[in-house]
Amino acid sequence: MNKNPLKITDVTMRDGHQSLLATRMRTEDMIPIVAEMDKAGFYSLEVWGGATFDVPTRFLNEDPWERLSSLKWLAPKTPLQMLLRGQNIVGYRNYADDVVEAFVRHAARTGIDIFRIFDALNDERNFETALKVIKECGKHTQLSLCYSLTEPRMGGPVYNLDYYINKAIKIEKMGADSLCIKDMAGLIAPDDAYTLIKALKNELKIPIQLHTHYTSGMASMSILKAIEAGVDIIDTTLAPFALRTSHPAVEPITAALQGTSRDTGLDMKQLVKLGEYFESIAPKYRDFMTTNKMAVIDTEVLIHQVPGGMISNFVSQLKESNALDRIGEVYAELPKVRKELGYPPLVTPTSQIVGIQAVQNVLFGRYKVISAQVKDYVYGLYGQPPVPIAPEIQKLVLKGYERGETPITQRPGDILKPEMDKAFEDTKHIARNLGDVLIYALYPTTGMRFLKWKYGIETPPPETKGKTLEDIQKEDELIAKVKCGKLSEMHATAMTTATTQPVEVKTAPATTVAPVVPPPASAAAAAPPPRHAPAAKTETRVDGTVIAAPMPGLVIRYTVNVGDEVREGDIVVVIEAMKMAIDLPATVKGKVKAIKFKAGDHVSRDDVLAIIG
Repeated sequence: MNKNPLKITDVTMRDGHQSLLATRMRTEDMIPIVAEMDKAGFYSLEVWGGATFDVPTRFLNEDPWERLSSLKWLAPKTPLQMLLRGQNIVGYRNYADDVVEAFVRHAARTGIDIFRIFDALNDERNFETALKVIKECGKHTQLSLCYSLTEPRMGGPVYNLDYYINKAIKIEKMGADSLCIKDMAGLIAPDDAYTLIKALKNELKIPIQLHTHYTSGMASMSILKAIEAGVDIIDTTLAPFALRTSHPAVEPITAALQGTSRDTGLDMKQLVKLGEYFESIAPKYRDFMTTNKMAVIDTEVLIHQVPGGMISNFVSQLKESNALDRIGEVYAELPKVRKELGYPPLVTPTSQIVGIQAVQNVLFGRYKVISAQVKDYVYGLYGQPPVPIAPEIQKLVLKGYERGETPITQRPGDILKPEMDKAFEDTKHIARNLGDVLIYALYPTTGMRFLKWKYGIETPPPETKGKTLEDIQKEDELIAKVKCGKLSEMHATAMTTATTQPVEVKTAPATTVAPVVPPPASAAAAAPPPRHAPAAKTETRVDGTVIAAPMPGLVIRYTVNVGDEVREGDIVVVIEAMKMAIDLPATVKGKVKAIKFKAGDHVSRDDVLAIIG
């Protein structure tokens, strides 16, 4: 028997579909196969965390806690793993310690065995609360280092070998059971993978795992070099959900290592069986697959170092703002903003923080519009960035900030007030268990909307229903008829199936039936166009000063009521764009004459949100 087999974590049911299909795989498509996954011999199954908590409640009308419980019931043998964003949990800001504690305990009880924790700034202080609770629950804690660069290769003044080694030593001393190198953009080069893993193996006693994406095309090469250097565990997906912005496929790696000292011991026939299942359900999600490029790798990431999900966010936001032609300016602005904000790794939520600021700088002028999260970040509520924030940007961003204009230096969790009591109070009329309360605590706006769907208080919109394979078959039949000249393109577009969206037929010379080619969408892209509230911008005459949406988004809350007196600079409404909150202030002194939307409504750029007279 091989004494040193390479262990494999399968991420198909979490990061695989998060990377390729906008996290849209439904629980109903996991249930039939998870028992077979349990037989495969994987080290662990990553099935939860990351965006698989937000997306089900926001877009799928599914309870993520119920998903986890079901998967654990059907796969009792293989450890189930989740991705936890440290003090961010599975959200986009740092939460109070009591929320972290309650979430981790409930996740451990519900079925999580291995908690992979990362912090977007590699600030190990943000591990402390979760680590303590995971240990108390008797579960495995895998602490992570986000792999990032400022140069084409590992090195330079920030992300050099010493940086990673020193951080890893701290992590081991904190009590981590294992270490993950988390390369979210697929930037780690083969030789750098060998150098880093070899050095870590010489310094640490705990197992080391490598997580890398295929975005740049280097992942398989880098993994093989990491294996040579002695890496203990790697992340892969089954072939149907591999490559592109996802991960290396498990099947070729298993084949390449057969008969060697690192043979995985996995049964190739079982892997093929699993892959055939995921291939069979994949067409249901093809509308979320990026189809605007022939290449399965993004060679540009080797230059701009922007993760694929971040790019799709840019495309989505600029398209909705009718400014897609300015994406080149955003790419040029991004490294400037990242440098000014202290070179954070580009991973959730810092990728959104840096990304939306770059977009806003291009659309509205540099730092003319600043999200609440950027203010929180500069103040220190996300932790300490790798290098200091530019003083002039710090001063500009924190001017008039409600918490103060001098950044904090202590662990953010130490100054955040407890939140769970308020969450229990706010949900006492609707929540039936702790999971419900935690959904609201993490996402007050979309979480409460989901709870209303869940308990029949509101009707879920039609876009929360997924397509079936029968729907896909009908679409393909329509396309085939168009190609044969039996149906006009206009007629086919009008003939909607039982799906939630019209069938848009694109015809092209071909001898086979092609799939529907949707507008580009990918892992971090927004949902299909949601129901839009009545557009206020259709008014031709407005008596007063308008507060308008600077970009498409979701109304989080109004801070005023009709009739309230406001001063210039008072916050009137908060909207969410690219999952970041943007405070919109009054530009004049006066009385609120009209409020045009309500919390939860989707708005377009230039929609009138409120009128001050």
